[in-house]
Amino acid sequence: MPLFTDHADVSVRPAVAGDEDTIARVQLAAWRDEHAQVLGADTLDLLDERAVAAQWATAITAAPPGHRVLVACDGATVVGFAAIAPVAGPDDTAAPGGVILALEVLPAAQRGGHGSRLLAAAVDLLREQGADQVHTWVLDGDDARAQFLRGAGLGPDDTSRELASGTQPDGSHRVVSEHRWWAAI
Repeated sequence: MPLFTDHADVSVRPAVAGDEDTIARVQLAAWRDEHAQVLGADTLDLLDERAVAAQWATAITAAPPGHRVLVACDGATVVGFAAIAPVAGPDDTAAPGGVILALEVLPAAQRGGHGSRLLAAAVDLLREQGADQVHTWVLDGDDARAQFLRGAGLGPDDTSRELASGTQPDGSHRVVSEHRWWAAI
């Protein structure tokens, strides 16, 4: 019986300076694959990968307390990422929660367990920070994300928000909706 398998090592680790370019590429590739119908390919084409990378560099190296960025690796290759932040309770007596600000995996690396590992690591970090619940936002029409979150024990809580996304040819703004999904942790 062989001691080694033909499977690459997979892991999740904290993001470090230098990961920002790959994180930006992962994010934009995932968004273009998953959200072109809802957000509009024209809107997604306007996103500047260097500007997105600069924002991730700040999130990695100068984040506020409790904010973390994690990356999923297949061997040494970053194939996904997650970003979390603490959320204060609604009053002084309420326990704090946490939010998953982003969780994306390269389209070609999806269904390999990377999203599940990222979600588990994010929840572990939020628990360490004292969170008793986690939430995230799901864009209308993102059935794959809804299915993934449902399988992980999260569910919608009837809270929604509308966001403007791009300008239409007639000058109007496209409006998209997101729904909040949550779970006790």
